[in-house]
Amino acid sequence: MASSTTAAPAAHLSVAERAALGKAARSAVPRSSHAAFEPESQRGDPIALLESQDQTRVPELLPIRYGRMSASAFAFYRGAAKIMASDLAPTPRTGLTVQCCGDAHVANFGVFASPERELVFDVNDFDETLPGPWEWDLKRLAASMVIAARESGFALKVQDRIALATVKQYRTAMARFAAMKNLDVWYAHLDVDDALAELGLEGNAKTVKQTEASLSKARTSSGLTAATKLTEVVDGEPRIVAEPPLIVPISDLAQGSERVDMIDALHDHLRSYRESLEQDRRVLLEQFRVVDFARKVVGVGSVGTRAWIALLLGLDGGDPLFLQLKEADASVLEEFLGPSEFANHAERVVTGQQLMQASSDIFLGWLRLEAVSDRPPIDFYVRQLRDWKGAGDIATMTPAAMAEYGRWCGWALARAHARSGDRIAIASYLGSGAVFERAIVEFSHAYAEQNERDYQALLAAIKSGRITATKGV
Repeated sequence: MASSTTAAPAAHLSVAERAALGKAARSAVPRSSHAAFEPESQRGDPIALLESQDQTRVPELLPIRYGRMSASAFAFYRGAAKIMASDLAPTPRTGLTVQCCGDAHVANFGVFASPERELVFDVNDFDETLPGPWEWDLKRLAASMVIAARESGFALKVQDRIALATVKQYRTAMARFAAMKNLDVWYAHLDVDDALAELGLEGNAKTVKQTEASLSKARTSSGLTAATKLTEVVDGEPRIVAEPPLIVPISDLAQGSERVDMIDALHDHLRSYRESLEQDRRVLLEQFRVVDFARKVVGVGSVGTRAWIALLLGLDGGDPLFLQLKEADASVLEEFLGPSEFANHAERVVTGQQLMQASSDIFLGWLRLEAVSDRPPIDFYVRQLRDWKGAGDIATMTPAAMAEYGRWCGWALARAHARSGDRIAIASYLGSGAVFERAIVEFSHAYAEQNERDYQALLAAIKSGRITATKGV
C-alpha cells in the first residue's frame, strides 16, 4: 500500500540539529505572532466558498447540508473547513510540516475499537487530510473548543481555561514524544480505560460519570446494533429500512433492469475495493456476502457528497457487517498548500488516516469509479459503519468535562503529528512556557468572532433565498 513521505524529516539530522530547527523557527515566526487574526481586506465571501463546494455534490441533498450548518455557530464551524483554510493561508507558518487532519475540530475526535478490541481515543475524520503546517490543525482544534464553550454559555474565563488546557496538553505531550524512541511514539495510544482511571484519581466524579456513560454507549455500537436499527426482515433476509432523505435503499432509487445494473456495479466496486486491503483482510471479507445497499446522508459539512452503506452477512442474519462507502474529493487544504501526491483522493484519506491514527479500522480501504461520459472519476474510501464508535456529547459537558475532553484531543493530535512530523523540532519551537498556548487562545477568541459573523451571513443568505436550507433533518 502506498504511503506519503512528504511529512517526514528531509534528512536524518541529529537530535541537536532537529532541536535547532525549532529554535530557528522561533526567530522567523515568534510564538506570540500566532495570536493575531485579522481578516484580510480582500477576504472573499464565505458563503461563496461554501457554494463552490456544491458543484460536485448531490443537488437534492444540499438543503440538508445548509440546514444542519444553520443549527448553531458550532454546527456552522463544523461545515466550514474550507473557509478556515482560506483564513489560515496568510497567517504565520513555522515551516514544520506534519500530516494534517485538515479538519481537527473537537467533534472529529472520539472513541472506537482497535483490532485488539480495546477502546481507544483518537482523531476520527480525515476527509481533508494533507501534509501541512501542524499549527493549522491546532488552531482549528483550539478555536472549536472556544466556540463549543461559547455555545454552552460558559463565561469568558472558563472558555480560556478550556482552550488553554487543550493547547497546553498538546505542548506537554509533544515534549514527551520528543524524548521517546521512534517505535515508542509509533506504538503510543490513549487507552480510554487507563485515562478514565487517571481522571478518577483526580477526583472529578461528575466528569468521570459523564464520560463512563458515553463509553458505555460506544461499546454497544456495533454491526449487530446497527442491523437492529437499520434493517427489517424481507423474504427471510434483512434489508435496509428506508428513512428518506437520510437513508434511501437502492430498491427506492432504481427499479427493474436499472436496479440490477446498479447493484452489479456496486458489487464490482466492492471487488475493486478488496484490492486495497492487506491479504488477510481480503480473506476475512470474502467470508461475507452482500445483501443490500442504500444511500446515506452523513455528517454536517460532508452532506451532499456521495455516501453509501452496504449490508453484508457472514454466517447468518446474526452476523452482519455494515460497510460505509464515502466519497473523497480534493482536500480543502490543496488550494493553499498544493495538490496531493495521490491521484486517488480516497487513497489520500486512507493513507493520512493510517499515518495519524494509532489504530485504524481493519476494513479501511479505497476504490475509484472510473469516468463515464462527461462525469469525472469519483473516489470512495471504505470503512465499517459502526464498531464501538462514539464521541463526547459536547453540548452537555460541564466546564471540567470539556476541559478534560480538550486535553484528550490535544494529546491525540500531538501524537498524530509526532508520528509524521519532526516532533523534536516542534517541541523545541513550543518550549516549556505558556507563550504559545496563550497566543493560540487569543487567536481562538478572534476566530470565534469571525465564525459568528460568517454564521450570521449564512442565516442572512437563507433568509434572502440565496441558500435553500432544510432544518431538522
